[in-house]
Amino acid sequence: MQTTPASPSTPASDNAALQAIIRAEVTRNGGWLPFDRFMHLALYAPGLGYYAHGSTKLGHLPADGSDFVTAPEISPLYGHTLAVQVAEALARTGTQEVWEFGAGSGALAEQVLDALQQQGVALRRYTIVDVSGSLRARQQERLARFGDVVQWAAQLPDAIEGVILGNEVLDAMPVQLLVRKGGIWHERGVVWDEAEQGWAWEDRPTDLRPPLDIVGEHDYLTEIHPQAEAFIGTIGRHLRRGAAFFIDYGFGEGEYYHPQRHMGTLMCHQLHQADDNPLLAVGDKDITAHVNFTGIAVAAQDAGLEILGYTTQGWFLLNCGLAERMAQSSLAERALAQKLVMEHEMGEFFKVLGVCKGKPWEAVGFARGDRLRML
Repeated sequence: MQTTPASPSTPASDNAALQAIIRAEVTRNGGWLPFDRFMHLALYAPGLGYYAHGSTKLGHLPADGSDFVTAPEISPLYGHTLAVQVAEALARTGTQEVWEFGAGSGALAEQVLDALQQQGVALRRYTIVDVSGSLRARQQERLARFGDVVQWAAQLPDAIEGVILGNEVLDAMPVQLLVRKGGIWHERGVVWDEAEQGWAWEDRPTDLRPPLDIVGEHDYLTEIHPQAEAFIGTIGRHLRRGAAFFIDYGFGEGEYYHPQRHMGTLMCHQLHQADDNPLLAVGDKDITAHVNFTGIAVAAQDAGLEILGYTTQGWFLLNCGLAERMAQSSLAERALAQKLVMEHEMGEFFKVLGVCKGKPWEAVGFARGDRLRML
């Protein structure tokens, strides 16, 4: 058992209620909790989890109390450019609605709505699905000028017809941790160490395996993503007509489960600093894992969706006309927008997967830089 004591920088009282909820869950589960359940509670426990309480989360600097920044926060050109693909998808599928999952501060919705209006796209409704009550309040304030076009939904209707957007949504879905030690696979879970008064790792033998055999006999830590894949299956069942675009950091499974990637991809974010220990400051920081886009694409196909394309964020935005928009922008705006496409920033690190229900077409965002062979 590997023990991680409570963080000395975080007052014990800050998350006493959340700690109590998780400890009760551990007790009900026989003293050991699979990591995906721990991650779910740490992020989404009502009123207490990271995404359920009122911390700032999204912003540019630690001084504003934020923990990380996303592409829409970096430059409005991100959403304005993405809207080119959204408009094409709406036209191709004959739909008039956009659904966004995990809308953050509302920046992407605002940018897409503004751009669609400028393009003369008649949008009937923009629906946001977000589990965070505090973020929803920020979204409502920011998007009030769009009136009844913007709505919020707590659950999905039986049928969706429209274009679905998911920007940095899949990475925040709980993952299971698998670790190979001495040639034997274990599932990594969490226990409470009474002596140290902190959370600790405990590994138990399991029949679970990564989707690829990991070459070699060395110890190896990685993630599997049943919840994200189940989410895509749900999208496939509810989407009757339309398309969906998911933008996130991740790889195809050949790279994801490469023998040299032996430490996994789990990462936490707090005050714009990254660490790899989710057992500290529980509820006070974001917990994420990279996306296995092969698993997401397979889950989409299993759910009756067709693949439109897969490429890097850099190529996707350039295909949708970002360079032309940058040419018409100020020097300061161009400098920020460059971060969206440069290889050592977000351009290569982030990927875009497009899927649709019905006959696929040659979507503008995937015209160049195809990466389907990497899935």
